[in-house]
Amino acid sequence: MEQKANTFLETEKISKLMRKYSIPCIISLLVAALYNIVDQIFIANADYLGSYGNAANTVVFPLTVVALAIAVMIGDGCCAFVSISLGANEKENAHKSIGNAVLLCIISSIVLTILYLIFQDQILTIFGGKVNEETFKYSKEYFFWISLGIPFYMFGQAVNPIIRSDGSPKFAMVSTVLGALANLILDPIFIFGFKWGMTGAAVATVIGQILTAILSLWYLLHMKAVKLNKQSFKIKYKLLEKFLSLGICSFLSQISLVAAMAAINNMLRIYGARDIIFGQAEYAQIPMAVVGIVMKFFQIVISIAVGMAAGCIPIAGYNIGAGHKDRAKSLFTHLIVAEAAVGAIALIIVELFPVNLTNIFGASHESVYYTEFAVKSFRIYLCMIIFACINKGTFIYLQALGKALASTLISMVREVIFGVGFAILLPAFFGLNGVLYSMPVSDILTFIISVIVTISTYKWLSSGRNKIKVKEEKQ
Repeated sequence: MEQKANTFLETEKISKLMRKYSIPCIISLLVAALYNIVDQIFIANADYLGSYGNAANTVVFPLTVVALAIAVMIGDGCCAFVSISLGANEKENAHKSIGNAVLLCIISSIVLTILYLIFQDQILTIFGGKVNEETFKYSKEYFFWISLGIPFYMFGQAVNPIIRSDGSPKFAMVSTVLGALANLILDPIFIFGFKWGMTGAAVATVIGQILTAILSLWYLLHMKAVKLNKQSFKIKYKLLEKFLSLGICSFLSQISLVAAMAAINNMLRIYGARDIIFGQAEYAQIPMAVVGIVMKFFQIVISIAVGMAAGCIPIAGYNIGAGHKDRAKSLFTHLIVAEAAVGAIALIIVELFPVNLTNIFGASHESVYYTEFAVKSFRIYLCMIIFACINKGTFIYLQALGKALASTLISMVREVIFGVGFAILLPAFFGLNGVLYSMPVSDILTFIISVIVTISTYKWLSSGRNKIKVKEEKQ
């Protein structure tokens, strides 16, 4: 019988494996998140862009998340499926699923780019771009160039988890870090040196994404545990169905953020216009700009939470495939404790240092109303961030265990029913503050569901060996 690949995943100490896989994954996701965040920091501190450019960045941000949602659905799903396949010593499925994932990513990214370019004005309007004329102008400028980089962005993000499943989490991290460093270096040159404004920020981002995509392509041609060949790129619809079902939770967790941001941006526009201060034309963009920076900080924290959980996907999937449910249970415990710790640290920061966080995003150039609303937003919107981290880790770990349905349903409830529903409902009673209340209310209710599901999962993981065989699909 052919020797199994990556056998260390079923023998090495759990805590050591978690550090080995999760830390590079966290860094990769943090760096990916920093693309947009770095843009916003430099934009906010450019006095010729200011809060208008800041608001424009907030408008475009969820549209990049749409691309990310599709990419991580493909990449995380393929990563989980490949890990389970390697654990069950089914290498044929592993290389074919990777080839199918690459093809699907390329096709979907091109289609999304075309849609963005054709329906640019309509899409930006849906996400609150017309809060005022200046914001809409900057949004169009930034969005055009970002749209052109979508294929490179999606390819890099989709291949990143696939690289981890091949046993190379460090390379996955380095490829993302180098792209982000390019963006970090070019942003100030283009924005402050060349005075290219929103175009400069977007072009710097796209150049970084191209670099990551090139490195990811190189790795695909030099994989270790899995070797690609011509047969890898022959479409197998049953394989697509299998790994996409494992990645649907990652998709929903990202795409629902888009739905929530669309709802939030429009509620900010509607109820901001009724506010005594923000109803004035010169301050109309402030609520959208402020909530945008609060969500950027949240994105940093949640990238750490997601990175820890996503780093566990190859470990959990391999051990479930190999029949070691006890190791998967131990890993789940380690993950929950770590998620709670990250949330606790983040909570201390947002409650004690909101002014410092606000100053990073150019508050010194803005009115006192900007800082006041930002401080309130940080303290209210993120007051249940501990629960948010635990919830996110639970969703993703269920996905790693092959429990795609449970993971998907819980994610749908949190992100769509609660996230969008409360964002629309609560402002009717509490005005602008209602938008801020929607986040903690959603996280509290979801945490109750997560506790119930976690108890059930622990019982299943305690039930003994359960080797999952992934038979090759033939068409």
